[in-house]
Amino acid sequence: MDQIKNLFNLEGKVAIVTGASKGIGEAIARGLAEFGAKVVVSSRKQEAVDAVAENFKKDGIEATGIACHVGDEEQLKNLVSKTVETYGGVDILVNNAATNPVYGPIAEADAGLFDKILDINVKSCMLLANLCYPIMKSRGGGSVINISSVEGLKPGLGLGVYSVSKAALLMLTQNQAKEWGRDGIRANAICPGLVQTKFSAAIWQNEAILKQIEKHLPAGRMAVPNEMAGLAVFLASPASSYCTGGVFTADGGFVLGA
Repeated sequence: MDQIKNLFNLEGKVAIVTGASKGIGEAIARGLAEFGAKVVVSSRKQEAVDAVAENFKKDGIEATGIACHVGDEEQLKNLVSKTVETYGGVDILVNNAATNPVYGPIAEADAGLFDKILDINVKSCMLLANLCYPIMKSRGGGSVINISSVEGLKPGLGLGVYSVSKAALLMLTQNQAKEWGRDGIRANAICPGLVQTKFSAAIWQNEAILKQIEKHLPAGRMAVPNEMAGLAVFLASPASSYCTGGVFTADGGFVLGA
């Protein structure tokens, strides 16, 4: 009995989730923890990740907060070493932390802005996964989940450099899958559509823009963060053992077009 149900069991697994103090990252971290993983909740401020970890513990699920600015390579190294010190290894990595400091045309983007967005949204994901790779390999395998965006599949107005970064993250994912598959490590990407988070507030708090977007969505509405968690649990678990290099959308039908 429960042969398929047990494939989603994450007991004994250790997960790192970046950008996990709120929004999609927090929802994914909770989902992984509820299915049995020991989860490291990471974001820039220690007090923020501690608060999330404490809330999880009150609900009877295991979590530890470790602050990390993903744009700082030394802090990435510290995140991994403290995770290993606390829980003994890493089996699941969710690269969720991202930035998009501006909304406007690419003609107005300068080199500094481009570098900042690519550093946080792409380079940090590569560096953190590279740090976790030998640990996962030594433990017989693992799962890397990169949180991209539908903007990496289909460019929208005003998010040009962000779209470039998220498209690059998809190719990073596919390269990780191709190079690390022999080591039992899978890499997949999730492309959320519009989700009601602080990160996307500039869009959904503008009623005119929101109505225009929702009018063309088959689902007819934006998502909430918890709607991203189930897909992450699937990709982290043995239930997705034959999935690697995949690009999974959770977008309410956005990529189908108007």
